[in-house]
Amino acid sequence: MRGTAPHAPGPAGPPDVVGIVLAAGAGTRFGMPKALVRDDDGTPWLELACRALREGGCSDVVVVLGARADEARVLVPADARPVVAAGWSDGVAASLRAGLAEAGRTGAVAAAVTLVDLPGLRPDAVRRVLGTLTEQAARGTLARATYAGDPGHPVLVGRAHWGPLADAVHGDTGAGPYLREHGVRAVDCTDLGGGTDVDHRP
Repeated sequence: MRGTAPHAPGPAGPPDVVGIVLAAGAGTRFGMPKALVRDDDGTPWLELACRALREGGCSDVVVVLGARADEARVLVPADARPVVAAGWSDGVAASLRAGLAEAGRTGAVAAAVTLVDLPGLRPDAVRRVLGTLTEQAARGTLARATYAGDPGHPVLVGRAHWGPLADAVHGDTGAGPYLREHGVRAVDCTDLGGGTDVDHRP
């Protein structure tokens, strides 16, 4: 009886990426925490952010809460994991550190970070930024969406950068200086729109 040739391995799937939604702020200029805001049709901004990350290719999503966390937690979709940032009121750095720490519990090779106040963020933009990943270099990647030349979200951070980035941020200074210093790759998403954060109520 003729033996059966072994099956050749199929192509590897895309690298696992964990999405991180930063939603801890009090929204002072807006008048309320943005984690509690809903779109015109009643959809929570938290749900929109998580959906964009999931549909854009993230295998897991972490939502970082802070101000009025108990109220915001009920708006987090069932397929995302909320975490409350200790010291969230000190600025975005505490939220980012909390998100990266929770991401570290996963097997993801990179994290796609976005903000809750980008209700227009499209999955296509997430997908385009994630498209810069290669299996060999995923852990060392740094990329971010840009809109008309301005830096935006999502920001893609390879796992090798999680620790150094967490150490580098402080107060209300986020990842920007670290990304520039380490040669972040710009991914133009101008044609996709959705890159403007909402700081004030309409």
